[in-house]
Amino acid sequence: MTEMRDALWNESIGPADYRESDSSDRYRTAVFEQYKLCVELADRSSARRSVSNTFFLTANSVLVTVLATAAPELRDGISVWLLLPGFVILLTMCISWFVLVRSYRQLNKVKWQVIGALEERLPAYAYSRAEWGFLGEGRDPRKYLQISYVEQWVPIVFALAYLLGFLALTL
Repeated sequence: MTEMRDALWNESIGPADYRESDSSDRYRTAVFEQYKLCVELADRSSARRSVSNTFFLTANSVLVTVLATAAPELRDGISVWLLLPGFVILLTMCISWFVLVRSYRQLNKVKWQVIGALEERLPAYAYSRAEWGFLGEGRDPRKYLQISYVEQWVPIVFALAYLLGFLALTL
């Protein structure tokens, strides 16, 4: 518990700092409002990432089901040239999904770095030192496995399934 307390509180700011003039109070209020806004925007970005992942996962799951059901009929007498455009579209969708997840991960990483910098002006380092610090800053998967890395494997698995399916139908 002492470790958590040491990592949580910003020792350079204390209760005496909040008894200063009105302009100082307005500054601290502004910093705190910016901090709240940044946390809210980071949360919204994560929510958008979740919605886009749900869309891609649902679309790909439906497509895999339809393709698996139709595979016996597709195997008999269909030209590779008719299958190729669909295969390219499926791979493009998987690549787009992969890039989107990566982009959200990069965006959120920077957003949380900004939040950590704002915490330097607040009485507590709730995220940047306490929470993120005790999670090993995402470096040790035994402490914390970053979901965005797991999310990036899903479109790769779908792309590989599409590739194997295409090869099975054409060879």
